[in-house]
Amino acid sequence: MRAASVSDYRELARRRLPRIFFEYIDGGSYAEVTLSRNVADLEAIALRQRVMRDMTDLKMSVETLGQTLSMPVGLSPVGMAGMYGRRGETQAARAAAAAGVPFCLSTVGVCSVEEVAATGTAPWFQLYMLKDRGYMRELLARARELGSPVLVFTVDLPIPGARYRDIRSGFTGASKLESALTQAWDGITHPGWTWDVFVHGRPHTLGSVAAAVKQGGRVTDFLAWIARNFDRSVTWKDLDWVRENWDRPIVVKGVLDPEDARDAVRAGAQGLVVSNHGGRQLDGVRSSISALPKIADAVGNDLELFMDGGVRSGLDVLKGLALGAKACFMGRPWAYALGAGGEPAIRKMLDTVRAELAVAMILTGCNDVKAAGRELLDLD
Repeated sequence: MRAASVSDYRELARRRLPRIFFEYIDGGSYAEVTLSRNVADLEAIALRQRVMRDMTDLKMSVETLGQTLSMPVGLSPVGMAGMYGRRGETQAARAAAAAGVPFCLSTVGVCSVEEVAATGTAPWFQLYMLKDRGYMRELLARARELGSPVLVFTVDLPIPGARYRDIRSGFTGASKLESALTQAWDGITHPGWTWDVFVHGRPHTLGSVAAAVKQGGRVTDFLAWIARNFDRSVTWKDLDWVRENWDRPIVVKGVLDPEDARDAVRAGAQGLVVSNHGGRQLDGVRSSISALPKIADAVGNDLELFMDGGVRSGLDVLKGLALGAKACFMGRPWAYALGAGGEPAIRKMLDTVRAELAVAMILTGCNDVKAAGRELLDLD
């Protein structure tokens, strides 16, 4: 199958990846209500078609946090991407740099921040607040020294969400013997992935935190260490500690409520990502796109406002911009593309998003993404 859309990359990734890894990236928490809402609520928003306008010149670039983005899109942090393609985070970083958009490296990426920075472009760096503040300080210093321009501080994970798919697939909750047998069968039945990732994509650790995990042989050992070290005591005051160790823009990720957004402004954040962690944390909460307008009304002029969750096309990007986002971040789409065909597929996916955004702009009469507003939507 030749991929034409994000859903096509998803299908190709499903065929190529071992079940445990496909279900891990594809699934959400509990009954996956919020995961479904993220996509469905974006689909339900109608664009307002306008005609007979001069759309010769389109302006897609935006300035944000001291950077110029060629289009208002970024690659969200995705954990364990190096298990979907050989050294997956580096492939995604190169694809993002080629497209002129930011790549955000997850704390729990297989590739370390040093390895990703060695591609030539230092990534935005995503941070979880862990109990081991000494290691966090060291991690921030490493990212800072490598030139990471933005810190994305994820605040909606004081405890991992329960994901039923991971239990059913055997990724979590299985004995070591069960897990070994599952992985062996997955390897036999997915020879392309086995050759690309299992054989040639090592080491399979969480690169940025590998030194902190003394007893870790499998990726799941590292994930278990991370889960034990999430800090439930974190409050907005802890942002002061982060700022003491980071002298560049801080973006708070994982806010759905306007009052929390106001707290982020009061705490001194330079940016905010309206996000429900891709439906992977608290199930039953609202979609990111439905939360965006009230947050934009509350704090849109006080910081840079972004969103992620359910964005699957350039049309979705324009809808997010129209409701107040400066740019939209995509997580699963690039992970699907990585799993389907590596860096070339991610590049093609981003080209498709750019082309879709151009069509949406032309047929809504929007010459410049910076001018996108609610007048582009049919809200009646």
